[in-house]
This record gives sequence, structure tokens and C-alpha cells, in this order.
Amino acid sequence: MDGDYDRAIELYRGSIALHPTAEAHTFLGWTFHFQGKIQEAIAECKRAIALDPDFGNPYNDIGAYLIDLGLFDEAIPWIERAIVAKRYEPRHFPHFNLGRAYLAKGSINRARELFQKALEIEPRYTLASQALEKLRRMLN
Repeated sequence: MDGDYDRAIELYRGSIALHPTAEAHTFLGWTFHFQGKIQEAIAECKRAIALDPDFGNPYNDIGAYLIDLGLFDEAIPWIERAIVAKRYEPRHFPHFNLGRAYLAKGSINRARELFQKALEIEPRYTLASQALEKLRRMLN
């Protein structure tokens, strides 16, 4: 949280060495992402999924990382898996990210549906509200 990513990586790796969990691999992936190491982040998420395929966060994260790389078609199946994962919080994130992917592909109606779904799940989710407002301005 303080931006000391090298120390965070060291601590996550130490934790994983003692007791590997899907959560620790996912958080290590986030740290790599913050450093701009997207392939390393994706690899950690895949390790998380191997440990716990029911944990939805790494699926969503892989999708988000692929969106950042402009690989929208590749991102969609990962995010869809997050949506149906048995164990995932917060549930509104994958709907928003899937909306981002569809918006980037030009599927405005599908994107709008997904942003609205994110808001149904979490009415105070500012990014989804902003995305819907941006779509309204684009269409007017």
C-alpha cells in the first residue's frame, strides 16, 4: 500500500513458501501489476487458480490485465469465469471489467448492461456510474 513493491514481493514470497494460498498468489500478482510486470502478474494468478479454482479474484485480475494490454477477446472468458466463481468478492468488479472489454470492442449496449449490473450489485460503485454517464454523453 505504501508503494514498497520489492518488500511486498519478498513478504508474499515468504508467506507462499510457508503456506501457499490462492490469495497470496493473487496479491503477489497485484504487486507485479503495480510494477508493470503484467506477464508475471498473470502467472501468479494462474498459480492461484491451480491452488483454488473456485476463487474468482485471479480470473478477474487476469481479465483486467489483458484489457490493459488491449487483448479484449482474450480477457472476456477469464472475466466470465470470475462472474460464476463460487468464491468471489466483490462481485461487482467482474461485471464492470467485462463491460470495459465490450466497450473497447464497440459493443455499447452489452457494456451498458454490464455497467448497470455492477451498479445493481453495488449501487455506490463510482467507476460503473461514471462509465454509464460517459456512455450517455457519447450517445447524445
